[in-house]
Amino acid sequence: MNKQEILQKIAEKKEFSKLPEKDIKKAFSIFERRQVSDEEKIKLIRDLLRKAYSVFTSEKLLSKNKNGKDKNLEPWRVLKKHISTRERFPYYKEIYSRIFKNFNLNERDKSKINVFDLGSGVNEFSYGYFPDNLNINYTGVEAIGQLVELGNVFFNKNKINGKMIHDSLFELSKIKELIKEKNWKKIVFLFKTLDSLEMLERDYSKKLLKEIIPLVNGVVVSFATHSLIARKKFNVSRNWILGFIKENFNILDEFEFGGEKYVVFTNEKPLT
Repeated sequence: MNKQEILQKIAEKKEFSKLPEKDIKKAFSIFERRQVSDEEKIKLIRDLLRKAYSVFTSEKLLSKNKNGKDKNLEPWRVLKKHISTRERFPYYKEIYSRIFKNFNLNERDKSKINVFDLGSGVNEFSYGYFPDNLNINYTGVEAIGQLVELGNVFFNKNKINGKMIHDSLFELSKIKELIKEKNWKKIVFLFKTLDSLEMLERDYSKKLLKEIIPLVNGVVVSFATHSLIARKKFNVSRNWILGFIKENFNILDEFEFGGEKYVVFTNEKPLT
């Protein structure tokens, strides 16, 4: 099989059918020169994509009716069911309250804040946990098309000021243009996302952060500190990225809730 045939074969699987081709190509490039059969190469690529995106996918959610009438699309059900948000669910109000306290928002700022949730998964369903005194304009960017569809059904049904965009986080120029289009305060979330990006391109997280942070008022990254399945604490320091953040940016806060570590930081320039 040639390259295009292999890419098409990978996308035949339902779980990868709505992934951006760019993400599949990234995984393909890692095994392109591997001296194995086409069948084995396809298996290796699918395994890598599954590892990179499994924290954000859910077979139950992907198979749900898109009409928005399913009671299982109620925010608390989605957030408690999904592996990427289950441990975060009891702490959402505390997490968001602490994040936004770091930005010294005045009354004018509170009237319109743009949140860009990159690699959002199902985090858009947490919109109702943002502080009541803030007017949040939410934009989620997600590679898994099925989750984008569900998120937009949720926003439309509940008349929420938000939208989901189906795109790859490796489309850096598109991400930057999306951020530039918005005015007022801008805050980027990257919750449990950087590890997945690194699986497909080493050091891409550093490139992404360097490119977007001059465009925004702050960035919040998070990392799982416990196994999502066994709930055992990782023996992983992540100095490769934490050291980079401390060296290049101004850290405002670090905290942990529910087996997830959060780091809030800005560019070297003070917020205006």
